[in-house]
Amino acid sequence: MHAEILKPVVVLIAWTLVMWLWMMAVRMPAMRAAGIDITKLVGGKGSDADRVLPPKAQWPSHNYNHLMEQPTIFYAVALTLAVTGGGNGVNAWIAWGYVGLRIVHSLIQATVNRVAPRFAVFMLSTLLLVALTLHAAIAVF
Repeated sequence: MHAEILKPVVVLIAWTLVMWLWMMAVRMPAMRAAGIDITKLVGGKGSDADRVLPPKAQWPSHNYNHLMEQPTIFYAVALTLAVTGGGNGVNAWIAWGYVGLRIVHSLIQATVNRVAPRFAVFMLSTLLLVALTLHAAIAVF
């Protein structure tokens, strides 16, 4: 079974890995510049770096974390639509819109990090996620 909605799913997964690379490319040099030797660190979590690294060095990391949050709902609803036969047509287009907006959100957050445009893009993407969720609910109930 092949549903068109699986294409934006794979693209968002690939984009998340791009953001992981971006995070590593920015964070590791910032950690070296701050004198942090990761071979000597014990425990802790990624957010602990917010106290010692420049904010701009943390922006890609923050976005990577965001890509682990709401998109998990997207993955579940997209797979639900794919399995129930609703993963083509309008739902595939809505999914592409969601993925495109999440990529724009990432680019804003990892570069200029202006809250107003970032929030607007987030809200638009969330509305698309709501639409997909409603379509999935119709398909399964």
